[in-house]
Amino acid sequence: MLILASKSETRRHLLESAGLVFETHASSINERDLEAQVEQNGADARDVATLLAGAKARAVAAENPSAWVIGADQTLSLGPDRMNKPDSLDAARGQLDRLRGKTHRLHAAVVLARGDNIVWSSIETAELTMRKFSDSERDLVLELEGERVLGSVGSYRLEGPSIRLFERVSGDYFTILGLPLLALLEALREFAPEVLDLRHTS
Repeated sequence: MLILASKSETRRHLLESAGLVFETHASSINERDLEAQVEQNGADARDVATLLAGAKARAVAAENPSAWVIGADQTLSLGPDRMNKPDSLDAARGQLDRLRGKTHRLHAAVVLARGDNIVWSSIETAELTMRKFSDSERDLVLELEGERVLGSVGSYRLEGPSIRLFERVSGDYFTILGLPLLALLEALREFAPEVLDLRHTS
């Protein structure tokens, strides 16, 4: 059995598009508490992404010890600062203003767990530069996107109308979407090839 320890619609869609058969079980960890703990010890955005991906996978694997569990997390760094998902469209507007005309980095971590063990992990980084867009361009994109941007650490969706706000993108597309899919598929071929042989029955 393969389980995605996430409620992310984007990650679920990526795995489905790759032809994988899996279940989704969102973990119950408190992400903000874990972030605060590790940041006090000097952890950076990449460390935080890896820690959260592992914590999600371990929590779900503990309840499903015979399953292969995928944990994933994504963080955004703007210089030394790390940004979290916005809790409102007003907050999203403020985040986009901070990113306007600047280059930021997305760090996507993915782990594969079984039982008590993290069997494999990987983290990849993409670099993105936003245009010096106008306030009206920003507001139009937010109107087109709606609350879907609240699920993104950068208050945008590169696969949606938000692409209008960008000048340059450097890095793996799947990493930008929050799941380094090619690296994950390679890990599944190595550690859990049986899950790649499952067929959809519907």
